[in-house]
Amino acid sequence: MIDNQAKRLAELRNQIPAEILIALFAIASASCGFAGYASRLDPLRSRLPAVMIATSVSAVIFVIIDLDSPRAGLLKEDVRPMIDLVAGLPVIKDE
Repeated sequence: MIDNQAKRLAELRNQIPAEILIALFAIASASCGFAGYASRLDPLRSRLPAVMIATSVSAVIFVIIDLDSPRAGLLKEDVRPMIDLVAGLPVIKDE
């Protein structure tokens, strides 16, 4: 149980570095820009693939950022099992 708590605390303290997030946004911007440029070159081409790529890239970035902060956002870590475990532990009194 102590090892699990240490592992959980280490995961909460380790965040994605800002440089990685900046690089992620730069790569996403470049890929969406190239997709938009390519769809503009051919006016008969449908814009649906470019919109789908932009949506999927945005969704992946959102999930990465949301998973990086487990106590905030849409995907939250549930601490109820740990509270139930502590409540179920026997209390030892020193006499």
